[in-house]
Amino acid sequence: MRVRETARGWTAVWLVVMALAQAVAFLLVWRFGVHTRLGQWLDTVALTGNRIGQSRIDGPVDRILNAMSVVSLLVVTAMIGFIALIRGRKALALTATLLIAGANASTQLLKHYLVRPDFGVDPQRAAVGNSLPSGHTAVAASVAVALILVLPAKLRVLGAFLGAGYAAAAGVATLSAGWHRPSDAVAAYLVVGGWAAVGGLVLLFFQRERAEVSPADAHRTAAALLGLGGVVALVASGLALAWLAARSGTPADELTRRPLFVGYAGSAAGIVGTMAVVAALVLAVVHRLVPRYRG
Repeated sequence: MRVRETARGWTAVWLVVMALAQAVAFLLVWRFGVHTRLGQWLDTVALTGNRIGQSRIDGPVDRILNAMSVVSLLVVTAMIGFIALIRGRKALALTATLLIAGANASTQLLKHYLVRPDFGVDPQRAAVGNSLPSGHTAVAASVAVALILVLPAKLRVLGAFLGAGYAAAAGVATLSAGWHRPSDAVAAYLVVGGWAAVGGLVLLFFQRERAEVSPADAHRTAAALLGLGGVVALVASGLALAWLAARSGTPADELTRRPLFVGYAGSAAGIVGTMAVVAALVLAVVHRLVPRYRG
C-alpha cells in the first residue's frame, strides 16, 4: 500500500508540474505574441504568407473547419462519455466531459477578456482585437486529449496519433484560412494541456483501491516518438522565426515570397509541434490515471 501511495504521490507531482509548465508557457506565448511588436509582426507575416498555395488547400481546410460546431462538439462529447461509461468508468466519463467543457469555456473567457494593443503592424485586422486563444483549435485539441483518456489501452496509441494529427491540422487550418494567428492556436493547445493535467489530478483523487497500474499499459515508445517529433518541429519553428525576425523592419505586405513562406511554414511547424508535445505528455501518464482494476 505504501508503494502504491508513493507512486500516486509522484504522479500527482508530475501533473502539477505539467499544469504549471503549460500555464507559464501560455503566459509567455500571450505576452510575446500579443504584447510585443515583434510577436505581432511574426503572426502577421504568417497570416500574409498563408496565401501561398492557398487555392490548393482551400477544400481540405474548409472541410476541417466546417466540421467544428456546437452541435458536433456536443455529439462528440457524448460519444466520449459513452465510451468511458461502457467501460464502467463513471469518474472517467465525468472528467473527460468536464475537460472538454472547461477547456472550451475558459478559451472563450480568455479571448473575451484579454486585451490586444495595436502596434500598427497589422492595420487590416486591428479592428478585430484579441483572438487568443483559438476556439476552433481548442475544440479539436480537447476532444483529442479526452479521447486519449477514455480509449482502452490497446487503442490508445492509435487514438493519440489520430487525435493529435487532427488537432494539429485544425490549428494549421485556422492559420491557412486566415481565421487565427499562430499564437492563437499554440495558446489553445496549452489551455487544453493545462485542463488535461487538472483532469488527471481529479482521476487520481477518485482512483479506486482496486486500481492496478500495469507496466504493459505504458506507452513509452509511442509517447517518446510523439514528443520527439514535437520537439523537432518546435526547434525548426524557432530557427525559421529567428531567421525571419532579422527582417522585422519591413512591413509584412512588402516582404518577398521567401520570407512569407518561411513565416507561414515556421509558424505551422510551431503549431504542430506544440500539439504533439501536449499529446505526448498525456499519453506518457494516462496508464497511471486510468489503470486496470483487479477482479
